[in-house]
Amino acid sequence: MDPVIVAGAGPVGLTLALALAHLEVPVILLDESTGGEESRLAQTVVLRPDTAGLLERLGCRVTARTRPWTGWRTMRRRQLVRQVPLIPGSLFGGERGAVGWDGGLTEAIGSPDGDGPEDASAAAPTPSPLHLPQHELIRALRGSLAAIGDEDLVRIVSGTRIDDLEQDDHGVGVRTRGSQATWWRGSYLVGCDGPRSTVRKLLGVRFPGRTAVERHAVAALRAELPWPGEAVLHRSPPWRSIDAEVTARPLPRGLWRVDWLLPPGRDLVTPDALMVRVRDTLTGWCGDSEPPYELLDTGVHTVHHRLALRWRVGRAFLAGDAAHLLGALGTQGLEEGLRDVDNLAWKLSLAWHHGASEALLDSYQAERRGAVSARLRAADQALPLVRAAGGWSAVRRTVRPGGARGHDALLTDGHLGQGPLGAPPVYDRSPLAPATPPDGSVTVGTAPGAPVADVPVTAPDGSVVRLRERLGRELLVVLIAPGTGVWDRRHWMRAGLMPRLAAAVAALPLRTELLVAEAYPGAPAHTVLLVRPDGHLAAALSGVRPGALYACADAARGGNTARGVPAEASARQ
Repeated sequence: MDPVIVAGAGPVGLTLALALAHLEVPVILLDESTGGEESRLAQTVVLRPDTAGLLERLGCRVTARTRPWTGWRTMRRRQLVRQVPLIPGSLFGGERGAVGWDGGLTEAIGSPDGDGPEDASAAAPTPSPLHLPQHELIRALRGSLAAIGDEDLVRIVSGTRIDDLEQDDHGVGVRTRGSQATWWRGSYLVGCDGPRSTVRKLLGVRFPGRTAVERHAVAALRAELPWPGEAVLHRSPPWRSIDAEVTARPLPRGLWRVDWLLPPGRDLVTPDALMVRVRDTLTGWCGDSEPPYELLDTGVHTVHHRLALRWRVGRAFLAGDAAHLLGALGTQGLEEGLRDVDNLAWKLSLAWHHGASEALLDSYQAERRGAVSARLRAADQALPLVRAAGGWSAVRRTVRPGGARGHDALLTDGHLGQGPLGAPPVYDRSPLAPATPPDGSVTVGTAPGAPVADVPVTAPDGSVVRLRERLGRELLVVLIAPGTGVWDRRHWMRAGLMPRLAAAVAALPLRTELLVAEAYPGAPAHTVLLVRPDGHLAAALSGVRPGALYACADAARGGNTARGVPAEASARQ
């Protein structure tokens, strides 16, 4: 079968090529650049536990290039209003944090009022994001691809871009121009070629949305700030030269990225005006005198909100900035692009190795476009309140008491990857769910379609690992069996429910790994969890139910969920 063609070698395209290679799917990566990446310290990326975990599973060691934040503080005028402790989160997912993992937009806007800083000490600390320059992430991804060392598996074609494409029932043909102009043949094509995507234009897909939703002046600098290791959101700072909001986020090696929210309009940000912002901000934070600093890079970051109407056209798909643009109020566009990869890679792998139903391939658009659309709606609902014309006086006139505190919490959630603006997606209306709840379904601490908690599990070889370390390649079945941790594996593999469950797992229509956990949030003993390769919960069943388990696995591969379970599975029920 022909390779998968990936157009675009930014972070999303590189990650998709790496993910497919790990799934033994050959890839042709079309790279417009000639290999040299511009180093811009003011262009950075923020990775939350789920997206950092994806990269780590693929062998891209991003943790070596950054360090966790120790905390997050929110200030308004001269007052500290919120301080959130952060911990080095599990790379494969974290527990609920201090500022609300899954609170809705209404609750966030209606937080309780108060005069002093909010005490977050009673809640569990929030996992820290990872923050690093984008060019360092790209170098790490390229290094991971180079380490594969197999041109039959990954071929990178530099200095070329797509000029035309055509499709048939068996594959996609693309014509390229540049140093290696030719026709390439692929089984599938994924356009990861950015906001001006040639693939999207050749497919005739519209890309509606809004331009310049927000603009930020950005600087990367070296300085000693009063809160080493903490990120800061300062709203309505009391300095005449500064606009409504400034954010400072630490980078490794004593560096900081500082963002100033600019007023609406397209006024030019001159170097002199930017220097005034830098000096006044540092003086305001550090005292009466301007502290020493080294300005390393500057820029203007403009946020657009756009969403492609279609993410799949035949054998061609869109991902990353080619499919969506977002970034207001702390949301992270690159993170959504990496979640596109996590959702699409295992489905393309299944299609390439075994063939796949149209339902499975269509589910990429249904799940991912639905998730990004919800994120954009949440941001659009919050923007008029958080950025109310007329400043904070207008906000206080139009929102009930406590609204300003609620806006601070909403923004904090967006930056830390929680709440409606930042939490990982829940595919609660997935077409890969069974048409009706299977017999024996139970409620656990994770809703169907949500990312699973990262609990310790025992693997078939007897080793104890984290659950999310096993993601990516196949379905997972997890038996919740308290007490097995003190048993020798040769005993509990032949005891109790295990022989019957192992037989049911062996009969499933997809490759599946059987794991055992001592406990799982909200799950009683003998609960059986079915987990998709991208870490989202497919089902939670009470006990061993081969027929129901088969039906859920069949639905997860895009099978015809209306046809019921096979006779042999039904007989084992």
